[in-house]
Amino acid sequence: MNSEEQHIGKSLSEILKIRQEKLTKIRDLGFEPYPYNFSPSHTCHQIVENYSQLAENVPLSVAGRIMTIRKMGRASFCHIQDESGKLQLYIQENKIGARVYELFGLLDIGDIIGVNGKIFKTRTGEITLFAEALQLLSKNVRPIPIVKEKDGIIFDAFSDKEQRYRQRYLDLIVNPEVKEIFKLRSKIIQWTRDFLNERGFLEVETPILQPNYGGAFAKPFKTYYNALDREFYLRIADELYLKRLIIGGFEKVYEIAKNFRNEGIDRNHNPEFTALEFYQTYVDYFYLMDMVEEYFHFLVSKLGQSTFNFGDHPIDFSQPFKRQGMFDLIKENVGTDIREFNERELVKLCQQKELEVESKTGYGKLIELLFDNFVAVNLTQPTFVVDYPKAISPLAKSKRDGSQDLVERFELYIAGQEFANAFSELNDPFDQRERFENQNKLRELGDEEAQTMDEDFVTAMEYGMPPTGGVGIGIDRVVMLFTNQRSLKDVILFPQLRT
Repeated sequence: MNSEEQHIGKSLSEILKIRQEKLTKIRDLGFEPYPYNFSPSHTCHQIVENYSQLAENVPLSVAGRIMTIRKMGRASFCHIQDESGKLQLYIQENKIGARVYELFGLLDIGDIIGVNGKIFKTRTGEITLFAEALQLLSKNVRPIPIVKEKDGIIFDAFSDKEQRYRQRYLDLIVNPEVKEIFKLRSKIIQWTRDFLNERGFLEVETPILQPNYGGAFAKPFKTYYNALDREFYLRIADELYLKRLIIGGFEKVYEIAKNFRNEGIDRNHNPEFTALEFYQTYVDYFYLMDMVEEYFHFLVSKLGQSTFNFGDHPIDFSQPFKRQGMFDLIKENVGTDIREFNERELVKLCQQKELEVESKTGYGKLIELLFDNFVAVNLTQPTFVVDYPKAISPLAKSKRDGSQDLVERFELYIAGQEFANAFSELNDPFDQRERFENQNKLRELGDEEAQTMDEDFVTAMEYGMPPTGGVGIGIDRVVMLFTNQRSLKDVILFPQLRT
């Protein structure tokens, strides 16, 4: 009988007591339950995949966590699992000796063992390692969830999302397919570096703790710097520091950074997230649109396909990305041309559309409100939304065609979500100072997410900043897209959760 089945109906405290008693017995037998090392010659996957090349009389060694046990008198079967997959073991008392077999009798699902032996196939055709030596590498004293599988069907799955997020280590043990999401995440980050490094960009690091926060609309997390005796902030973006480097003479820089925004938590937002920002001198947002499209095609080529399902939507990357103006899209989806609307008229329109308007919602935020509710959700295939109001884009250059209320900015939308944000970067220090001052006025009116004045950044700009294009891309959302996950929590190993 499976040792776990003997524990059915027992409380957790009873199981813990039984496990601790086994631990004592193992030590009494002279075995160390937590040794220092073991040297596997192969992974489980290597043994299974290369069975035909591995001679049956060649000694092999493998290590992993016990996931099933079938004890049958003087011979037993079990499956172990390592990072690569699972492998069946056959343990026979006559082969490993009575003392080691007695040790095996004290093992449970969840224990980690190392085994030496030779491979064979059972009568049912399953590749199996016939154990000649067995070593306990870590005794499990707390039971892991038992997931049963038969004929490819999973029973009693460890599927409670909240518990899986809170105990990711259990999620990875019991649902090993989850590892594939995070392996692909690692590859996407590496491919991102490859894409930029091949184009001559320099990866840099900028401060996480900052005396002023800026580069985005967000409330910061605050902390206190004892050595400097002053309040600091966790960065909400690395933009202003990267642009300082551009001013200093670097021409292509990027950072894959952790950013922190003191905002709500939902499936599309996490207060701690990973973002890519890159800046290149002497280019504008037209150049950047081509480059961002090229970046996604680069990832798609690495993944070996051009269409990806995201929820209910097949996303086709084989076609050129659409490019549409923000005001044109609002007119198309709302039915009203708002180009000439003032703030009062926008408030009236939002109220007619049954949108909640707060007193501090200014002109630019009203336009965003209409866009987010009636446009973004309809942008399924990759679409560059271009030309945003200056009021919500204080770091972007005005449109060069004379439309002074608009700036050269785009956001990339896919499947109704924003994936990239980019500007022809503002490099006029006098204009920048005025934009920051306007943001301060919004803060005085109660907009807590308005950007703050950064005197040092404006001073840096006064030394001369070359024409520059800059892009920010949400790495977590890129991983969501290419792994077909509908929540950021599913692509972040340890997401923050409410208590």
